[in-house]
Amino acid sequence: MKTALNLVNVTLEYPDGDGTLKALDNVSLKVRPGEFLSLVGPSGSGKSSLLAVAATLVRPSAGLVVIDGQDAGGLSDAARTSLRRDSIGIIFQQPNLLPSLTAVEQLVIGDHVRGKPARAAVERATALLELFGLGPALAKRPHQLSGGQRQRVNIARALMGSPAVLLVDEPTAALDHDRSEAIVRLLRQVTDEFKVATVMVTHDTEFVPLTDAVASMRDGRLAAVRALSPSLP
Repeated sequence: MKTALNLVNVTLEYPDGDGTLKALDNVSLKVRPGEFLSLVGPSGSGKSSLLAVAATLVRPSAGLVVIDGQDAGGLSDAARTSLRRDSIGIIFQQPNLLPSLTAVEQLVIGDHVRGKPARAAVERATALLELFGLGPALAKRPHQLSGGQRQRVNIARALMGSPAVLLVDEPTAALDHDRSEAIVRLLRQVTDEFKVATVMVTHDTEFVPLTDAVASMRDGRLAAVRALSPSLP
């Protein structure tokens, strides 16, 4: 099976006074379509840096970043933006929904940027939101939605471009236990149904058993990936 996300010997360094800070230290990671990986570790361990590099938001100091078979390293900034827009879905910790737009419009605006026809965008947005149980909330604006509903809109928005890779940063940080579990189960469903390669950074280790594999980070280094048997009662 092909690899949707492939990081090869990735190092990321920043200037730090008279020296350098190594945020990522020779990290290699493969995630295949339909695979759900949890990434855990203490604050400052490099998890967010790994997501930023995988999302092509930051260029690594060394190593390869391959997204859906395409090496991002040799691309221009414009080409990297296109790759990110078309092949990567990013789910931030905070949904960052636009306050003036309805749930459907939050999704449609992304396809407008991609140059997709408006009618097709509305149909896909509606189908995704209904799949996520948001049929009654299609015309609601962010202030009319619960925290869990806003995060569901956030996930649906990330899927509008049919990405190969889904990168998720602490999706349960602002939610209570029940809503957190519902969101992680939704990510499990999304990974299976849409065959995306999903990487989720999380501190909620109790939800790790819902994923296929787990890797931990410390001091910029990635420990060996450990396979799991997803627990879906």
